[in-house]
Amino acid sequence: MELLIRISQFLLSLSILIILHELGHFIPAKLFKTKVEKFYLFFNPWFSLFKKKIGETEYGIGWLPLGGYVKIAGMVDESMDTEQLKKPPQPYEFRSKPAWQRLIIMIGGVTVNVLLAIVIYVGMLMYYGEEYVPTENVKYGITTDSVGLRLGLRNGDKILSVNGKYIEKFHQIPLEILLSGGGLIEVERNGTVVKIPVTEEKISEIIRSKSTLIAPRIPYYVGGFVDGSEAAKAGLKVGDKLVGINDLQIQFFDEYLEEIPKHKGDTILMRVNREGRILSIPIYVPETGKIGVYAENPANLFDTKVIKYGFFESIGGALSKAANMLTDYIRQFKIIFNPKTEAYKEVGGFIMIAKQFDTQWNWERFWSFTAFLSIMLAFLNILPIPALDGGHVLFLLWEIITGRPASQKVLEAAQLVGFFILLALLVLANSNDIIKLF
Repeated sequence: MELLIRISQFLLSLSILIILHELGHFIPAKLFKTKVEKFYLFFNPWFSLFKKKIGETEYGIGWLPLGGYVKIAGMVDESMDTEQLKKPPQPYEFRSKPAWQRLIIMIGGVTVNVLLAIVIYVGMLMYYGEEYVPTENVKYGITTDSVGLRLGLRNGDKILSVNGKYIEKFHQIPLEILLSGGGLIEVERNGTVVKIPVTEEKISEIIRSKSTLIAPRIPYYVGGFVDGSEAAKAGLKVGDKLVGINDLQIQFFDEYLEEIPKHKGDTILMRVNREGRILSIPIYVPETGKIGVYAENPANLFDTKVIKYGFFESIGGALSKAANMLTDYIRQFKIIFNPKTEAYKEVGGFIMIAKQFDTQWNWERFWSFTAFLSIMLAFLNILPIPALDGGHVLFLLWEIITGRPASQKVLEAAQLVGFFILLALLVLANSNDIIKLF
């Protein structure tokens, strides 16, 4: 059932993005009286799941969910229907329209993708608002994993800046470190400012290990128990605050993770603060080194900042959010194409995208990720690669500037080159997905 929910969200998100993107081409084409022969959700090699002709356009649903398309008469596109182009141009064909009209038709899909992301962000900001933990409220500093330790971070460090920039929202710090492309982290450690260089090789290690890198350092409050928990059997209760083991005073959750396994096979005396009273509870530590206690959710232990948005405020917030998302995605691209980071090995395809959706139906996450995908598709589609919208735009700009259109042979050759480039990228991304399954 969880897999079905995840696939359903993926297909719904993909369908919304494809239909609206293709409408971005379809509507201006119709406005400029250009014949649209087909409008398809998903590709339909050999056969269609559904098709119906209305007027001059065949509307359909294909079986291959790798995208969608509109087939515009008189245009060199992925269908590579060159027979039509051998005939004299007709007034209703794409090639007969002025260059500025063809340009508007080609950028329509990307424009709609950007507008869709902004509209989604407007709706989300108005409905959900925005809540986050300010970096300054993470008063105990950070905890880090083995990758962070090798980077130079230490438990208890307080992040001051990344590449000289103060990060207001704590959850954005790991991404900022990753996208820095090599830079400097400044932390406060025991009252002293420490500068930690981030090299491209260290970024590569973070990417390969899929490290979360940092989390807020927290006191150990009992949030729950696993089945058969030794701590629950001993009498520990939800809400208890752990303050020490035997004669050792310990304050933080990460310190308990390090200390408790040292007592495997023994009974420890857990010091507990329960509603202001200090109790000593004997707990047996099994050979696993775990006593079966969930820590309280860190989000419940820090003061968060909540921002409520009215309609007009949400427009400004959405524009800023979309711009930041696009900027971060472009920075990711730079990391991917930097061979030193080896980030290209982590590029994923449709399986990776599907895994980003929740196993439970979560509308907030669904719309947030759909908005991100819309920004991503807008950027990818406008790249000057033949077979993408950006490739067509490049040739149209050349025509507008020089006054001379590219020949049909050049357009057809470019389309083929672009097709093989896209095919290679698809194979790379989805091969990475398949390799990671085994």
